[in-house]
Amino acid sequence: MTRNPTSTLPLPPDAPDASRHPFAEAVEAWYGRHGRRLPWRDTADPYRIWISEIILQQTRVAQGYDYYVRFVRRFPDVFSLAAASEDEVLAAWQGLGYYSRARNLHAAARSIAAAGAFPTTYEGVRALRGVGPYTAAAICSFAYGLPHAVVDGNVYRVLARHFGLSTPIDSTAGRHEFAALAEALLDRKAPALYNQALMDFGALQCTPQNPNCTACPLNGSCVARQRGSVEALPVREKRTAVRDRYFVYLYLLRPDGSLLLRRRPAGDIWQGLYEPLLLEFSSAPSETDVMGHAAWATLGPVSSVAQVVRGRLHVLTHQRLHMDGYLVRLASDAALPGFVRVEAGARDAYAVPRLVELLFEAVDAYI
Repeated sequence: MTRNPTSTLPLPPDAPDASRHPFAEAVEAWYGRHGRRLPWRDTADPYRIWISEIILQQTRVAQGYDYYVRFVRRFPDVFSLAAASEDEVLAAWQGLGYYSRARNLHAAARSIAAAGAFPTTYEGVRALRGVGPYTAAAICSFAYGLPHAVVDGNVYRVLARHFGLSTPIDSTAGRHEFAALAEALLDRKAPALYNQALMDFGALQCTPQNPNCTACPLNGSCVARQRGSVEALPVREKRTAVRDRYFVYLYLLRPDGSLLLRRRPAGDIWQGLYEPLLLEFSSAPSETDVMGHAAWATLGPVSSVAQVVRGRLHVLTHQRLHMDGYLVRLASDAALPGFVRVEAGARDAYAVPRLVELLFEAVDAYI
């Protein structure tokens, strides 16, 4: 299958439909000409639709496409996913970030497997761990044809601009207002078609920056275009402060060629993933700061130390991580409490954050 092509999709009937809002008619007609053909749209399997929606929660389609293909090849149904270990699931998820999605997915799969089948009602789907109103509406409309409107970032943007809505989308009032409008506009005879059309319309036509308003089929009725406020909508109320964190990783290499890793605990980013020894500082540390850290006393004799990464920036949603990395050759094969010994060549079996992958690449290039 060609990756994310544009193709011709079935158009809605040409005859006027009193139950369909003109907005829905225009968006569905646009989708028939420009909508993307994607593998999770060629199925009514709720499991595969669910996987795609969880992957795409914080991931662009271009990136999520290949992950989806690999994930459903590795776990073709909910029972194979439920039977896997958490480490297997996290390893398959590695690189997508927001790892709580994978843990929630795994926990929900086990509850579905225990029940014997995927839930078939909105309430049942909504009760799954990690599934919110948007994801439940998407699964139920795409898999079962149930009349539930999706409201994601693309939908917020299209509705805010077309109807000239300035209520902040991240406020309680805004969420209620947009949800009510989305339900009122929903094509209840073809909810899957309408929801997919509106999502693609926001992703491809009514884009966040520099939308092609001249070629938009809704430009004659778009309030934001008439008012010159396209770039100002939608409005967001809250701005979460971004904090800086300073990580120093010590890649502990033993004389036998094995590596020492430990699992990150709960209560912070990357819960459950593996990493080398981490030293965290409140500001950018000097080499003297690093070498003076108390953790060195726990390592035993060291043969050599070499810095392989300096000041690598990794940006998360609300955090900027600054990473230095050191290759530390230990003089002893003694075990360290809390660490697992990873044989040379077995490193890829352990799920690690992208920042640690970058450290691994630097170490490999140095060695």
